[in-house]
Amino acid sequence: MNIIKGFEKSKEFLSANRFINLNSDSILKSSQLVFGEPLDAHSYVQKIVDQVRNSGDQAIKDLVLKIEGHATNNFVINQNKLEDAYNKIPQNLQKALTLSAERITEFHKKSLPKSWYDETEGYGQNFIPVNSVGAYIPGGTARYPSTVLMSTIPAKIAGVKKISITCPVNSNGDIPDSVLAAAYIAKVDKVYGVGGAQAVAALAYGTETIEPVDIICGPGNLFVTLAKKIVFGDVGIDGLYGPTETLVIADNSSNPTLVAADLIAQAEHDELAKPILITNSNDIALKVQSELEIRVSRIARNSIAKISLQQQGAICLVDSIEESLTLGNIFAPEHLCLAVENPQKWVPFVLNAGMIFLGEFSHEVLGDYGAGPSHVMPTAGTARFNSGLGVHTFQKTVPIVNISQSNSIKIGELAATIAKEEGLTGHAEAAEIRKELFE
Repeated sequence: MNIIKGFEKSKEFLSANRFINLNSDSILKSSQLVFGEPLDAHSYVQKIVDQVRNSGDQAIKDLVLKIEGHATNNFVINQNKLEDAYNKIPQNLQKALTLSAERITEFHKKSLPKSWYDETEGYGQNFIPVNSVGAYIPGGTARYPSTVLMSTIPAKIAGVKKISITCPVNSNGDIPDSVLAAAYIAKVDKVYGVGGAQAVAALAYGTETIEPVDIICGPGNLFVTLAKKIVFGDVGIDGLYGPTETLVIADNSSNPTLVAADLIAQAEHDELAKPILITNSNDIALKVQSELEIRVSRIARNSIAKISLQQQGAICLVDSIEESLTLGNIFAPEHLCLAVENPQKWVPFVLNAGMIFLGEFSHEVLGDYGAGPSHVMPTAGTARFNSGLGVHTFQKTVPIVNISQSNSIKIGELAATIAKEEGLTGHAEAAEIRKELFE
């Protein structure tokens, strides 16, 4: 990774346009293959969504054949396969997934908001779960049983009655056993073997075999994200997720080997993943750079990680921790790791982040698999206004108003005054008539 020196140059790098090219050659070629004409990514996905909405199962079959190159006949995975898959996976994986599920469950139970009512003032608030949720589980270059747990357990804790997942299948029509095992542990109601934008469209509008849902959640590639954006409004979504990102803030007390390992862990996700280090120590910057060069070749997905580190990553060298945190708030990372002395001290200064990790033992990988919070979190700067997936994602907030007669008259006076200012005399009369009739 290159070292960028100075606050302003670092700010320029971190503030750079992070939108993906929607007119890339690969996208144009793919759309040409599927629809017979070159289309930008948004237009391409819009056509997929429209086709599924209009033609249901048959559209999915046609799209899978054209996009993925294999036929598919049945999208519904038999529930018996979930338990079978659980029994097939190694016992240590069974144990790990079960323990992860338990930690996720406990965290989100503690996060549940409580309905409340103030009898004196005559108002309150109910938290009501949506009826159904569909979670998209990526399946491209890796398998993600962790995402099954992180997406569906919070929905279940929130009180959602119907929970389904959809995941791409291989040429044999199979979903990885570990993914099905996670669905078994999480007690998912339905599993569909469909991936891509067509899966999102099916969850939004329903087909002959796929039930529509109220909220679609979970990460995915560019096409999945654009599909979620297109169907939003007809169905709820948790957020629009881009490539994953980790920003580590380090000082002289940091262990460069650990910092490098954490950056590599992020880089191996995707060539577009963003591993970033910000430090006020030139010594740490140089040591981490050296450790990255040594360690990256040791991992299985080193070709992916190398591209991520070279093209998306950077080491930003600034004057202070304060400057580091300012840059962190500008970048608004998915994962913010405070690998500094006394990290708790700096938490109040973090304004924009999907999740905060304090110290070198609270590293980002634990957040991916079993710390407790969901690893589905805002990316691409959306942590400025959005939160990670949690029980709140799947609940509606419904205020309740039960005003007494005396308070109704009192509040009615201010309501009538404001209504008249807005020229809504019918509103004013509806408020004043109660005073005329009952006072």
